[in-house]
Amino acid sequence: MAGLKYLAGYSPQVNEQVQRLIDSGELAGRLRKKYPASHTIRTDKALYTYTMELKNQFMRQSNPLSKVVYDDKLDVLHQALGLHTFISRVQGGNLKAKHEIRVGAVFKTAPLEFLRMIVVHELAHLREKEHNKAFYKLCEYMEPDYHQLEFDMRLYLTCLELGAEGVK
Repeated sequence: MAGLKYLAGYSPQVNEQVQRLIDSGELAGRLRKKYPASHTIRTDKALYTYTMELKNQFMRQSNPLSKVVYDDKLDVLHQALGLHTFISRVQGGNLKAKHEIRVGAVFKTAPLEFLRMIVVHELAHLREKEHNKAFYKLCEYMEPDYHQLEFDMRLYLTCLELGAEGVK
Protein backbone atom coordinates (compact mmCIF):
# COMPACT_ATOMS: atom_id res chain seq x y z
CA MET A 1 0.00 0.00 0.00
CA ALA A 2 2.91 2.34 -0.62
CA GLY A 3 0.91 4.19 -3.30
CA LEU A 4 -1.67 5.41 -0.78
CA LYS A 5 0.28 8.30 0.75
CA TYR A 6 -2.62 10.69 0.12
CA LEU A 7 -4.79 8.49 2.31
CA ALA A 8 -2.29 8.06 5.14
CA GLY A 9 -4.61 9.70 7.70
CA TYR A 10 -7.49 7.35 6.98
CA SER A 11 -8.28 4.07 8.70
CA PRO A 12 -6.71 0.79 7.57
CA GLN A 13 -10.18 -0.38 6.47
CA VAL A 14 -10.55 2.59 4.10
CA ASN A 15 -7.05 2.04 2.75
CA GLU A 16 -7.81 -1.65 2.15
CA GLN A 17 -10.99 -0.79 0.25
CA VAL A 18 -9.12 1.69 -1.92
CA GLN A 19 -6.32 -0.79 -2.53
CA ARG A 20 -8.88 -3.38 -3.68
CA LEU A 21 -10.32 -0.83 -6.14
CA ILE A 22 -6.82 -0.09 -7.43
CA ASP A 23 -5.95 -3.78 -7.76
CA SER A 24 -9.16 -4.50 -9.67
CA GLY A 25 -8.64 -1.45 -11.91
CA GLU A 26 -11.95 0.11 -10.85
CA LEU A 27 -10.83 3.25 -9.00
CA ALA A 28 -10.21 5.51 -12.02
CA GLY A 29 -13.49 4.40 -13.62
CA ARG A 30 -15.48 5.22 -10.51
CA LEU A 31 -13.90 8.66 -10.32
CA ARG A 32 -14.59 9.27 -14.04
CA LYS A 33 -18.21 8.28 -13.53
CA LYS A 34 -18.65 10.56 -10.51
CA TYR A 35 -16.65 13.48 -11.98
CA PRO A 36 -16.90 13.09 -15.78
CA ALA A 37 -15.52 16.43 -16.96
CA SER A 38 -12.77 18.85 -16.15
CA HIS A 39 -13.45 22.56 -15.76
CA THR A 40 -12.64 25.36 -18.21
CA ILE A 41 -10.85 27.66 -15.74
CA ARG A 42 -7.42 27.41 -17.34
CA THR A 43 -5.87 30.88 -16.96
CA ASP A 44 -4.75 32.81 -13.89
CA LYS A 45 -7.24 35.55 -14.75
CA ALA A 46 -10.13 33.07 -14.90
CA LEU A 47 -8.97 31.50 -11.62
CA TYR A 48 -8.85 34.94 -9.98
CA THR A 49 -12.38 35.71 -11.19
CA TYR A 50 -13.68 32.33 -9.99
CA THR A 51 -12.02 32.76 -6.58
CA MET A 52 -13.32 36.30 -6.15
CA GLU A 53 -16.86 35.16 -6.97
CA LEU A 54 -16.65 32.56 -4.19
CA LYS A 55 -15.05 35.06 -1.82
CA ASN A 56 -17.72 37.68 -2.51
CA GLN A 57 -20.48 35.11 -2.07
CA PHE A 58 -19.28 33.77 1.29
CA MET A 59 -16.62 36.05 2.75
CA ARG A 60 -17.31 39.67 1.75
CA GLN A 61 -15.90 41.06 4.99
CA SER A 62 -12.58 39.20 4.83
CA ASN A 63 -9.26 40.63 3.73
CA PRO A 64 -8.86 41.43 0.02
CA LEU A 65 -6.83 39.17 -2.26
CA SER A 66 -4.00 40.65 -4.25
CA LYS A 67 -3.19 37.59 -6.35
CA VAL A 68 -4.67 34.21 -7.29
CA VAL A 69 -2.63 32.04 -9.65
CA TYR A 70 -1.92 28.52 -10.79
CA ASP A 71 1.57 27.65 -9.64
CA ASP A 72 3.62 25.27 -11.81
CA LYS A 73 6.32 25.18 -9.15
CA LEU A 74 3.92 23.93 -6.49
CA ASP A 75 4.86 20.27 -6.31
CA VAL A 76 1.65 18.52 -5.32
CA LEU A 77 3.36 15.22 -4.75
CA HIS A 78 5.79 16.59 -2.17
CA GLN A 79 4.41 19.84 -0.76
CA ALA A 80 0.87 21.19 -0.94
CA LEU A 81 -2.16 21.39 -3.21
CA GLY A 82 -2.56 25.09 -2.72
CA LEU A 83 -1.01 27.84 -0.66
CA HIS A 84 -2.32 30.92 1.05
CA THR A 85 0.42 33.42 1.75
CA PHE A 86 0.23 36.54 3.84
CA ILE A 87 2.91 39.18 3.41
CA SER A 88 3.22 42.32 5.56
CA ARG A 89 5.43 45.22 4.57
CA VAL A 90 6.02 48.61 6.09
CA GLN A 91 5.73 51.38 3.52
CA GLY A 92 6.38 54.74 5.10
CA GLY A 93 4.23 54.88 8.22
CA ASN A 94 1.73 52.31 6.93
CA LEU A 95 1.62 48.55 7.22
CA LYS A 96 0.62 46.98 3.89
CA ALA A 97 -0.72 43.43 3.83
CA LYS A 98 -1.05 41.21 0.78
CA HIS A 99 -2.92 37.93 0.60
CA GLU A 100 -2.12 35.53 -2.23
CA ILE A 101 -3.57 32.17 -3.18
CA ARG A 102 -1.57 29.74 -5.28
CA VAL A 103 -3.22 26.59 -6.63
CA GLY A 104 -1.23 23.63 -7.89
CA ALA A 105 -1.15 23.52 -11.69
CA VAL A 106 -2.39 19.91 -11.58
CA PHE A 107 -5.83 21.40 -10.90
CA LYS A 108 -5.95 23.11 -14.31
CA THR A 109 -7.33 19.87 -15.74
CA ALA A 110 -9.09 18.49 -12.66
CA PRO A 111 -12.85 18.31 -12.23
CA LEU A 112 -14.41 21.62 -11.13
CA GLU A 113 -15.44 20.12 -7.79
CA PHE A 114 -11.79 19.53 -6.84
CA LEU A 115 -10.74 23.03 -7.89
CA ARG A 116 -13.60 24.45 -5.83
CA MET A 117 -12.55 22.40 -2.81
CA ILE A 118 -8.97 23.73 -3.04
CA VAL A 119 -10.13 27.34 -3.49
CA VAL A 120 -12.57 27.03 -0.57
CA HIS A 121 -9.77 25.60 1.57
CA GLU A 122 -7.43 28.47 0.76
CA LEU A 123 -10.15 31.10 1.20
CA ALA A 124 -10.90 29.70 4.65
CA HIS A 125 -7.32 30.51 5.59
CA LEU A 126 -8.16 34.21 5.21
CA ARG A 127 -10.07 33.90 8.50
CA GLU A 128 -8.59 30.82 10.15
CA LYS A 129 -4.85 30.25 9.88
CA GLU A 130 -4.85 26.81 11.54
CA HIS A 131 -6.64 23.63 10.48
CA ASN A 132 -8.96 23.64 13.48
CA LYS A 133 -12.66 23.05 14.07
CA ALA A 134 -13.59 26.62 13.07
CA PHE A 135 -11.56 26.27 9.86
CA TYR A 136 -13.39 23.11 8.75
CA LYS A 137 -16.74 24.58 9.78
CA LEU A 138 -16.03 27.53 7.47
CA CYS A 139 -15.03 25.15 4.65
CA GLU A 140 -18.31 23.25 5.10
CA TYR A 141 -20.25 26.52 5.09
CA MET A 142 -18.78 27.41 1.68
CA GLU A 143 -18.89 23.83 0.34
CA PRO A 144 -21.28 21.48 2.20
CA ASP A 145 -19.64 18.39 0.60
CA TYR A 146 -16.15 19.59 1.54
CA HIS A 147 -15.02 16.42 3.35
CA GLN A 148 -16.30 14.07 0.64
CA LEU A 149 -14.64 16.19 -2.04
CA GLU A 150 -11.38 16.21 -0.10
CA PHE A 151 -11.46 12.41 0.11
CA ASP A 152 -12.34 12.03 -3.59
CA MET A 153 -9.61 14.50 -4.52
CA ARG A 154 -7.14 12.34 -2.59
CA LEU A 155 -8.34 9.36 -4.62
CA TYR A 156 -7.87 11.42 -7.80
CA LEU A 157 -4.30 12.31 -6.83
CA THR A 158 -3.62 8.65 -6.05
CA CYS A 159 -4.82 7.73 -9.55
CA LEU A 160 -2.61 10.41 -11.10
CA GLU A 161 0.40 9.17 -9.17
CA LEU A 162 -0.27 5.58 -10.25
CA GLY A 163 -0.59 6.72 -13.87
CA ALA A 164 -4.24 5.69 -14.23
CA GLU A 165 -5.64 6.35 -17.68
CA GLY A 166 -8.34 8.92 -18.23
CA VAL A 167 -8.55 10.60 -14.82
CA LYS A 168 -7.19 13.91 -16.11
